[in-house]
Amino acid sequence: MRIHSESLIGHPRQAVYDAYRDRLPEIAEYIPDVKEIVVESRKQGDGVLELHNVWIADREVPVYARPFIKPEMLRWDDYAQWRDADHQVRWRLATRVFTEQVRCAGTNSFEEVEDGSTKVVLEGDLQIDLAKIPGVPRLLAGGLKPKVEQFIVSLITPNLEKVNESLQRFLDDHA
Repeated sequence: MRIHSESLIGHPRQAVYDAYRDRLPEIAEYIPDVKEIVVESRKQGDGVLELHNVWIADREVPVYARPFIKPEMLRWDDYAQWRDADHQVRWRLATRVFTEQVRCAGTNSFEEVEDGSTKVVLEGDLQIDLAKIPGVPRLLAGGLKPKVEQFIVSLITPNLEKVNESLQRFLDDHA
């Protein structure tokens, strides 16, 4: 299922790109429902910076769900390759549950706008193999797959835009 988001941030491209790449742990304070972002590794290569960040959600698990949903499930791994020459990042997210059944990857492009602001364009793809998720009947998995993916994409997209709104506020406060 395709994921698409576009946001306009009222700061120059290089400032937006650098903050997104280098200051996410600080920006996390501005993002609703995110407790923190932890940099697990940072490796500079030839024109490419590889980052592994762990995003930790700030959500209370309802009492009825606590036997099934553990706090460690409310985090995900963000593997990113930042290409400075292109002002682009290629990313892949890995969930802490159903790791083999959920695939999510894409790119963010940072485009200069004439007024000195930046358009952040996110293009991604989410794939869920419902047939391999325990408890989902194989006969129903194929028909449910597009509906489940559409539902998840409809939840993810506003959150992606909130990250960019948070980046805007962060840059406004630190300009």
